[in-house]
Amino acid sequence: MIRAFVLHSPSRRLGWLCFLALGSVVAASLGHLLKPAFLEGVDDLPGLPFAAMMRWDAGWYGSIAKDGYWLSPGKQSPVAYFPLYPLLIRAAAWTGANRWVAAALLSFGAGIGGLLALRRWLGRVAPAQATTAWLLVVSYPYTCYLYGVVYSDALFLLLVVGAFLALESDSPIAATFLGALATACRPVAPAVVVGLTLRSLERRRRAGLPIRLLDLVPGLSGLGLLAYMFFLQQQFGDPLAFAHVQSAPGWESASGWSLVFKSEWWHHMRVDHWTVKLRLGAHAFVTLGAVALIPSVFRRLGWGYGAYVLLVLAMPAASSKDLQGMGRYALAAFPVFVPLAGWLDEWGGLRDLLLVVLAAGLAVTAALWGTGAYVA
Repeated sequence: MIRAFVLHSPSRRLGWLCFLALGSVVAASLGHLLKPAFLEGVDDLPGLPFAAMMRWDAGWYGSIAKDGYWLSPGKQSPVAYFPLYPLLIRAAAWTGANRWVAAALLSFGAGIGGLLALRRWLGRVAPAQATTAWLLVVSYPYTCYLYGVVYSDALFLLLVVGAFLALESDSPIAATFLGALATACRPVAPAVVVGLTLRSLERRRRAGLPIRLLDLVPGLSGLGLLAYMFFLQQQFGDPLAFAHVQSAPGWESASGWSLVFKSEWWHHMRVDHWTVKLRLGAHAFVTLGAVALIPSVFRRLGWGYGAYVLLVLAMPAASSKDLQGMGRYALAAFPVFVPLAGWLDEWGGLRDLLLVVLAAGLAVTAALWGTGAYVA
């Protein structure tokens, strides 16, 4: 059985991670060979496997790394994408490295680092469920976005898990620093700030100790977002340009009750091709499943993690017209895998079957990404 095999030793767990990560890269490369897809207007294309990692929003990150930010009112603009990830790509490119190779390697390294940090975090907060929860995450189909895809999800996971791990290690300053970097990476700052602050206070209260000023320092983790807003104000006169640009044609979302009830999702499910129904149905299934686990996160892990998960799921779900992308956004809600693991450990056969199905789904998702399919 998979769980029994990897439980035997840390080296086997690392081997399983490497097998899945490299397998995801191979699957994406094979998909690219079967149906090559390239970003338009790119003159420095790398070879495989790096070419297979460049799809969709990767073009925006590569553009920011090369040419910086610009804003064109009423049009899609790169200010929608937070700066830390493209800044790191640009820093690597200054050394002479190909920007796409640097971006893919950065994502792959951050993804592996984030998953290893997650294993340590699980060992501290939920040791009984640690192995199963970790296996669920590394085998989860949308985890392919952590295995070299030129998106910022891997870097964000590394930073936010690192922040919570630092907090559990009684290092609130380090937690705040990593949290601030995380809020400069993706637009979910309220989740990070509230989660870290509540968890900091909660740990002191549970230890029967008085609250200190130091325990409130994690509230400063929103400085990453504030720094980006300051840049946007100085550069374009609009500190909320990253939000305002979302109304540009092609990105525009529904509003009012249509957005609340996801009318566009229902429309797609009624009239579109079965492949679209399967894709959007998967995102809706993940969203509903993760939301259903939120009360268990509050009970098992406390108010800090519960509030973090609630906000990190609610923010993209509430603003999405069709729940597209929620599969990978759920990676940021990593605490939900703890109660899920606790339930699955009571059903060993189902747990092992699910891990096999998830690993197969990971290979399929990576291969579809490699073909240029709109996965998430």
